Amino acid sequence: MDFSIKKNEYRTILTDDILPFWLKNGLDREHGGYLTALDRKGAIIDTDKSIWVHGRFSWVLSSVYADIEQRHEWLDAASGGLEFLDKYGFDDDGRMFFRVTRDGRPVIKRIRYFFSELFAISAMAAWCRAGGDNSRIRPARELLARVISNRNTPDVLIPKFDPVVRPAKGMAVPMILLNTVQELRRADPGNSAEYNGMIDGFIDEIRGYLKPEYKAVLEQTGPDGELQDHFEGRLLTPGHAIEAAWFILAEARERNDVELTSLGCTILDWMWEWGWDKEYGGIIYYRDVLNKPSSEYWHDMKFWWPQNETAIATLMAWTATGNDKYLEWYSRLMNWIEKLFPDREYGEWFGYFHRDGRPSTNLKGNMYKGPFHVPRMYYRLWDVLGRAGY
Repeated sequence: MDFSIKKNEYRTILTDDILPFWLKNGLDREHGGYLTALDRKGAIIDTDKSIWVHGRFSWVLSSVYADIEQRHEWLDAASGGLEFLDKYGFDDDGRMFFRVTRDGRPVIKRIRYFFSELFAISAMAAWCRAGGDNSRIRPARELLARVISNRNTPDVLIPKFDPVVRPAKGMAVPMILLNTVQELRRADPGNSAEYNGMIDGFIDEIRGYLKPEYKAVLEQTGPDGELQDHFEGRLLTPGHAIEAAWFILAEARERNDVELTSLGCTILDWMWEWGWDKEYGGIIYYRDVLNKPSSEYWHDMKFWWPQNETAIATLMAWTATGNDKYLEWYSRLMNWIEKLFPDREYGEWFGYFHRDGRPSTNLKGNMYKGPFHVPRMYYRLWDVLGRAGY
């Protein structure tokens, strides 16, 4: 594999295929913001708007503008996403909605989560890097402080499970907090020491979900990290854990930290074995850590985003360690991906396949799949190869 050629190929796919699909079909020129519920050809199939996608796509556009090429249409569209969030994203209590109508009226507020807030923070940070304007650093820091305060204050966030009968905690929270603070640090290096301390804490939290006896990373544990023997407690989500792996590998690269490199590679090693489908290829959505039957009907499906996260993690692990095992995994995965997911006729990616590669639906976007994981993958692959000297 000629990685100099692949680096240019990834950039071209990102800038000439993925982003144009969303900019052509997804910009709402009447009400502002983004429409992401699109069919295969890009036609609108639902006008509700996902708030967290606004933060996600604004981050993508700002990051690509800052690091790859300064196309003003990208920065303008990133600004439009943040402006929509300013107008319609926040409830009166300072927390954010999850889903709104096309003109910004609230539809869903996920009262147990703060992921909309975290993606908004990352978007603000990337926008500051792109525009050389630090005016959104302070609001981003204030929003992060509010999130952490809400997380640490009892009864503010409604727990998913009864906290008396079944107290539990989830790995997704410290994982996304880790990445959010990494993005804020890039835009606000003057406060790096503060951010580094926060990152250390989130990585320590993630360590608590590693179970060496199973060579697995649990999605959820009891309050002391214990395995809870029920459906949710036994749940493994290989894509999530592998995403955490590359967040940690990115931190290891930032600090030149051998121990963090080892931690990231350990997570990747374990969860590749749990996730890789040896019969059909690709990363499976869910597994049970005790190898009991999974309860979710989509447990063995091939969604787009676990493949994206695994591509980033395997390439990052190879460039960090030189271990050709990771290069083989990366090549195997990308060869499988490229046969299935890209839409050669209308652009962008399909998102949902059955285990054996049969398409489940040919839509391009909804409230979850949007202009984030796919463009982020190509952007990160381009960046990893550039940092490796290609």
